[in-house]
Amino acid sequence: MAKIVMKFGGTSVADIARIRNVAKLVKREVDRGHQVAVVVSAMAGETNKLVAWTNDAAKAGAGEGRALVDQREYDVVVAAGEQVTCGLLAITLNAMGIKARSWLGWQVPINTNATHGSARIEGVPADEMRKAIEGGEVAVVAG
Repeated sequence: MAKIVMKFGGTSVADIARIRNVAKLVKREVDRGHQVAVVVSAMAGETNKLVAWTNDAAKAGAGEGRALVDQREYDVVVAAGEQVTCGLLAITLNAMGIKARSWLGWQVPINTNATHGSARIEGVPADEMRKAIEGGEVAVVAG
């Protein structure tokens, strides 16, 4: 039994039909007896939409000029796209009879420095997630 990490970008999870296809690929590996973690991006086009919204929101007090976006809040908004995909894939896997759970960065946890917008990972003490994977659960992680 191998531990496998599978990564799927935005076009691979662009809609529910594609998320179901990804779930089938994950199920195939689980059925082979592998322990699986899946890393997913936001659905195609979602990140661009969220970035545009942050820019529009920042202009609210700046009139016609270009306002700077608070990087901490930018990170919150843009991360939402990946979080949606995580939840949708975990729901799909569970509906297919595969025990799965979505994991957000703070739940793993993924520890970073405080440089919002371009943080660097300082450590990943993923003990709880590791236990879940070793117990047969698929971990679906934003990334």
